[in-house]
Amino acid sequence: MKHTTNTQLGLKENAAQFWLLVLINGFVGAMVGLERSVIPEFAESVFSLNGHTALLTFIVAFGLAKSGANLLMGRLTKWFTRKQLLLAGWIFALPVPWLLLYATGWWWVIFANLLLGINQGLSWSATVVMKIDLVGDKNRGLAMGINEFAGYLAVGLAAFLAGYLASTTGEVTYAFVPGIAFSLAGLLLTLVFVRDTHAHVQTETAQSRIPLLRHIWKDTTWRHKNLGSVTLNGFVNNMNDGILWGLLPVLLATRGFSLNEIGLLAGVYPAVWGIGQLVTGKLGDHLCKKQLISLGMLLQGLAIAALFFTASYAALVAALVALGAGTALVYPNFLSVVAENAHPGQRPQALGIFRFWRDFGYVAGALAAGIFSDLFGTGTVLLGTATLTIVAGLVAETRMCCTKKILWRSRQCSPELLPET
Repeated sequence: MKHTTNTQLGLKENAAQFWLLVLINGFVGAMVGLERSVIPEFAESVFSLNGHTALLTFIVAFGLAKSGANLLMGRLTKWFTRKQLLLAGWIFALPVPWLLLYATGWWWVIFANLLLGINQGLSWSATVVMKIDLVGDKNRGLAMGINEFAGYLAVGLAAFLAGYLASTTGEVTYAFVPGIAFSLAGLLLTLVFVRDTHAHVQTETAQSRIPLLRHIWKDTTWRHKNLGSVTLNGFVNNMNDGILWGLLPVLLATRGFSLNEIGLLAGVYPAVWGIGQLVTGKLGDHLCKKQLISLGMLLQGLAIAALFFTASYAALVAALVALGAGTALVYPNFLSVVAENAHPGQRPQALGIFRFWRDFGYVAGALAAGIFSDLFGTGTVLLGTATLTIVAGLVAETRMCCTKKILWRSRQCSPELLPET
C-alpha cells in the first residue's frame, strides 16, 4: 500500500474513524459482558454443575483462546491489515449467542467461550492498535482511556442487562439473545465503515525516535524495565479479574443475594472500571504512569481483601467501586506504556505479547479459583489474590521509570533511553 504523505496523526484529525472504533469496541465488550453475571446460574439450572472447578472451565477456555488470539494478532499484522483482522474477530463472534441459546451440553458452552475468546483477542486488539495508530503520542493515554471505557462500560451494562433478562423472564438462556444483535452490528459497521490505518503507521514510523527492541518476546515479557513490569502487572490484574468473574456470583449467592442483586453487583465493578478510564487515561498523558499503576494495584488489593471482610450490600458496593477505580488507574496506562516504549513497526507484536500474558491471567485465575476454593474456601482465595495484587504493584513502583511528571520522588527517564536488559 502506498504511503500517504499528508496523513495526519491526532484525535481531532481522525475523529470520525476514532469514534467509530470506540462504538465497535463497545459491542466487543458487550459480547463478553452478557456472561459475567449469569453463567454460574446457567451452569447450575441448565446443566446441574455445582463445583467451582467444573464451573470455571468456561473461563479457562475463554482465557486460553483470548490470550492465544492476542499473540497471534501481533504476528498476523505482518500479513493482514488491521481491518481484516477486526472482521475476522467478528466472524468468530457470530455463532456464540446461538451456541449458548441452544446448548445441550456443557461442552457447547466451552466451545462458545473458545470462539468468544478469539473474538475478544482479535477484535479488541485490532481496535486498540488502530486507535494508537490514529492518535499519535500526544493524546495516547486519553485515547486508550476512551477505548477501555467503551469496552468495559459495555461489559458492565451487558452484565446488568443479562441479570435483568434472566431474573424477569425466569429463563437464564434469554440473557444471551442480545448477543445476536451485538455481533451483527459489530461485523456490519466494520465491513462498511472502518478504514485501515496503514498510512498512519508509516507517518509515525518516519517520525519515531524509539529504538527497536533487540528481542521483542524477552523484552516485552520481562527484560525491559517498563514493558516487563506492565506485563507482570497486567497478568496479575486479569488473574484477579478471572477469579472474581467466577467466584463473585458464587460468593454473593452464598450470602443470600438474589439473581437480580448479583447482576447489579457484578456489573458495578466493570462499570466503574470503564467510566473511570475516561479520567485515568488522560492522567497518564500528564503524570507518571508507573505511579498510577502501582497506586491502582494497591487499591485493587485492598478492595479484594475487603470483599472477604464485609457482607452488607452497601459495603460490598463500596468495595466493588474501589476495585473498579483501582483497575481504571492501571488498565489504559498498561497499553500506553507499551505503546510509548515500542517502535511503531514492533508495536502490534509488543501489544500482542503483553495482551497474551495479561489475558493468560484469566486462565491462571480461573484455575486457582477452581482448585483452591474447593480445597481451602473462597475466603482464602480472595486474601491470597489481594496479597499477590499488592506485591505486583510494589514491583512496578520499584522497577519502572517515569516518562512524565512525577507525583512523588521517583526515577525518571525518557522512553528512548530505557534499558532493554
